[in-house]
Amino acid sequence: MKKTAAGDTQAAQPMKPLLDTTSRARSLAFIALAVALIAVSAWVTIPIGPIPLTLQMFAITLAILVLAPKQAIAAIACYLLLGAIGVPVFSGMRGGIGVLAGPTGGFLIGYLFGVALASVVLALFRRRGVDNLAVSILSGVIFTLVAYLCGWAQYMAVAHVGAAASFAVTVAPFIVVDLVKIVAAAFVARAVVRAVPQRR
Repeated sequence: MKKTAAGDTQAAQPMKPLLDTTSRARSLAFIALAVALIAVSAWVTIPIGPIPLTLQMFAITLAILVLAPKQAIAAIACYLLLGAIGVPVFSGMRGGIGVLAGPTGGFLIGYLFGVALASVVLALFRRRGVDNLAVSILSGVIFTLVAYLCGWAQYMAVAHVGAAASFAVTVAPFIVVDLVKIVAAAFVARAVVRAVPQRR
C-alpha cells in the first residue's frame, strides 16, 4: 500500500473501472444502469432560476469514474438519444429535440463532450499507474468545465444575453455545489469499484 500526495491510500496497481474485464452482457447491464441513474438524477430538480439544480453532475461523474471510457461515452450518448426522441429523461421530466435546442440544451450537449474528454484523461492517468482521489476529482472537474462552457455558450446564443449575464445564470450559482457533487462522486466511485468483484 502507498499514500498519495492527496492523502488517498491505494494499492500499487491503479483502480480498474468495473467493465475492464467483464462480459458483453454485464457491460450492457452497467451501461443501462448508468443511463437509468443519470435519468433519475435529472428528475431530482430544485428550480433556482432558468437553469435548475439537479444531481446529474454527481451521477455522470460517478459513471465516468466507474465505467471504462467507451462505456461511459455510450451511456451518456444513449441518455441523450432517449431524450432527443421524446423519452422524458431530462430535467423536469422533459424530452424532445426542442430541449436540446433550447436555452439549457448546451449543458446536455456538453455532457457528451465532457464525458469523452474526462474519460480519456482518466484513462491516460490510469495507464501510467496514477489513480488516486485527486485524479478522480480532476476528471470530474474537466467534465463539469466542458458542460459549463457549452451551457454558457448556448444560453448566451439562444437567450440573446451577454457573456457576463449568461455566466451569472448558467455557471456562477452552481460552482460550489457542483464541486461538492464531484468530490462526493469520487469517494463513492472508489468505494463502488472496490466493492464490486472483477469478473474475468
